[in-house]
Amino acid sequence: MPATERAVELAVAAARAASDRKAQEIIALDVSEQLVLTDVFLIASGTNERQVGAIVDAVEEALFHLGAKPVRREGKAQGRWVLIDFGDVVVHVQHAEDRVYYALERLWKDCPLIELPPDARGGDGAAEDE
Repeated sequence: MPATERAVELAVAAARAASDRKAQEIIALDVSEQLVLTDVFLIASGTNERQVGAIVDAVEEALFHLGAKPVRREGKAQGRWVLIDFGDVVVHVQHAEDRVYYALERLWKDCPLIELPPDARGGDGAAEDE
């Protein structure tokens, strides 16, 4: 069963919030067939620890306005890889260097991508389709 409409709605809102903070390489993966605990992984990159923190704050605020509160948050103090679990959506905001090293996209390559609107793809995705 593919990701729920609510999970996709939250993922798109989170991606837009991340993009507004200049996040890069924003992607959404439908992990619902592989995991029981969540439907979507949203992955975004920041160029430094401060930007990672700003992206996390923006995502939390945007999803709060949609009635979603984080169940768990890890890594914010370090600002290298922050995981925010909203239940249906798990947001990973990584420092660009850590993103390359851990390569979550490669680990979950069998999961389908969720098409994000151009304004939600971040620095490297928005210009590709315009």
